[in-house]
Amino acid sequence: MTSPPHDFPPIPDFDYDPRTRLVFGAGALARLGEFASELGGGRVLLVSDPGLRDAGHEQRALGLLEAAGMQVRIFDDVPPNPTTDDVDKGARFAQSLGIDLIIGLGGGSSMDCAKGINFLLTNGGRMEDYRGMGQARNPLLPMIAVPTTAGTGSEAQSYAVISHAQSHEKMACGDKRAAPRVALLDPELTLTMPASVTAFTGIDAISHAVESYVTTRRNPISQLFARRAWRMLSQAFPVVVEQPDNLAARGAMLLGAHLAGAAIENSMLGATHALANPVTARFDVTHGVAIGVLLPHVVRFNAPAVDGLYGQLCADAGISVNGTPAAEPLAKRLRHFVALSGGPTTLAECGVDPTQLETMSREAGEQWTGRFNPRPAGPKDFEELYRCALSPA
Repeated sequence: MTSPPHDFPPIPDFDYDPRTRLVFGAGALARLGEFASELGGGRVLLVSDPGLRDAGHEQRALGLLEAAGMQVRIFDDVPPNPTTDDVDKGARFAQSLGIDLIIGLGGGSSMDCAKGINFLLTNGGRMEDYRGMGQARNPLLPMIAVPTTAGTGSEAQSYAVISHAQSHEKMACGDKRAAPRVALLDPELTLTMPASVTAFTGIDAISHAVESYVTTRRNPISQLFARRAWRMLSQAFPVVVEQPDNLAARGAMLLGAHLAGAAIENSMLGATHALANPVTARFDVTHGVAIGVLLPHVVRFNAPAVDGLYGQLCADAGISVNGTPAAEPLAKRLRHFVALSGGPTTLAECGVDPTQLETMSREAGEQWTGRFNPRPAGPKDFEELYRCALSPA
């Protein structure tokens, strides 16, 4: 008997090109020397930050590398949101050392700065020369990424996001060869995060899952990663906020953040990140704080274009929709996560000056992430979103 024809949805074309080995597990940092040796490391540049030095993670990594017979130099003068000046400083520090392997230890700032240093050490010039994708002419050094926060997912990406020192615009500088060869995810390293860092890097990771799931560049692979990331992050986030020593929840946050980062690598981000960048640049607001304030409003704005997809995220998180547009209960859950973190829920609480909104809206319109928002948005839309975020919904 012949089966009746089915209206089977076609699978869109995509090109999935994974470049990073993923190693996950409590205590996995102990294998750092092993992986460095496999990559031919002899003279290693370890890029970190003062917080990791104070927490003891930097010294532990140094000991593991030296025990494997490597010469290690440390550059740990990396601030949050590194600028072109910071990358220049790191490249000058390493210029004469004959480095053959780079390790980025820390949050997204350390990992992105390490990638930026890699561009300049191997190809010269300035970070502005590598804006976009594939601008490097020469091979890059192999890199190992060791995230100590569950946030950016930079260890899963071939882009370095670096702020221009003068304009404060965030530049995405990418090359397939800039992707870490190994991403070493050890949830024990995240136990030392302060509560505020746990909360706001977690909010950032959640935003990556939500935004990458619906972008115009979404594909079956990016959505697979984003949806799995959302399930893990939405379940684990309340636990790590209330039980910071829960290692299983820490592991779920770390792996979820990585999967969300892998989703970004395959589908980019949306309007929330475009809106957040001027807020962080002009008012010195932490990135995750700005994201948390703005994301619920962008979800509501996007509803006409992707409410069905938001419905899938609601179902995954056990959020009741009751026949209404899914964007509203999803936005409320996201706002609830921000409230759990103890962070502000309005731009007014962040000290944003309403007289700056028009200028910020133009700046948001120039951000690369806004191009992939599922509902087209321009400066006027961005200004309205800012105004909605100024006061309680």
